[in-house]
Amino acid sequence: MELKGLHHVSAITAKAPENFNFYTQVLGLRLVKKTVNQDDTSVYHLFYGDEKGSPGTEVTFFEIPMAGRNREGNSSISALSLRVPSDAALEYWKNRLGQYGVDHGEIADRGGRRTLFFRDPEGQRFFLVSDENNQGVAGGHPWDKSPVPAEHAITGLGPAHLTVENAEPTATVLEQLLGFRRKGVYPSTVPGQPDVIVFETSEGGSGAEVHVEERNDLPAERLGRGGVHHVAFRVDNEEELKLWIERLRSASLPNSGFVDRFYFRSLYFREPGGILFELATDGPGFDTDEPADHLGESLALPPFLEPKRSQIEEMLKPLDTRQ
Repeated sequence: MELKGLHHVSAITAKAPENFNFYTQVLGLRLVKKTVNQDDTSVYHLFYGDEKGSPGTEVTFFEIPMAGRNREGNSSISALSLRVPSDAALEYWKNRLGQYGVDHGEIADRGGRRTLFFRDPEGQRFFLVSDENNQGVAGGHPWDKSPVPAEHAITGLGPAHLTVENAEPTATVLEQLLGFRRKGVYPSTVPGQPDVIVFETSEGGSGAEVHVEERNDLPAERLGRGGVHHVAFRVDNEEELKLWIERLRSASLPNSGFVDRFYFRSLYFREPGGILFELATDGPGFDTDEPADHLGESLALPPFLEPKRSQIEEMLKPLDTRQ
């Protein structure tokens, strides 16, 4: 059994319309599914990705309208990364983000790659990561109707950055339970703090890395809008997912057991630092219930929620997602 890399990340927004506009019109991602949080059907769950929402390209958001601002700290997924094809693409994005008034930094080296830091309108932390010399897990294929030219477009998820008070228990789970390899380290940007540890799985590369930063100077994060709820890793199929469930049970690690999300099958658990991990299958995929040419245009509900469609629609504010 081997995890194939990052599958998706899920974060929190308080404003679905603004979120939709930013991720589709500014970042150029495709909304591949407009559905609801299956654990709280009164709120939207929006999935953005490449042309078909391929595993490894998905950034998703739960809309919680009354969510307070995220308070940054430990026990958190403290930054996400998005892959772009080249160093030249970073120059394009620096100009584009500036044109749209997006809070961003300067292009800089980070963990052996050229990167560009930015925040979305709710303060969500991101790095654009150049795949100029990347070898490893392949990226996705940008949607041909994206407002961003294909040669500069986002191709998927890059490394997920975790911040914890003590790195070793998290490292133990990544290495001994999940099968990640310790690839190397790079300096923390905070003086006096330990180096950031880089872990990789499968073919490696930017689409298969987790970066763990130990910080002894921070309180625990208070999750809110602009924060990340969980990170998911790719499992090949449902049969393999069931083997992972048995592996976690054998390790006496509390977990959700098998969860059917319809578009993929999942397993959830918290690592020792308190961060929520998910293992998710590559399929069935987002074109299971919608034509590929019309993904994300209407409210999609899995079959087990379809009988409640009228009640669910009454609780949701209309959201025009035609692109």
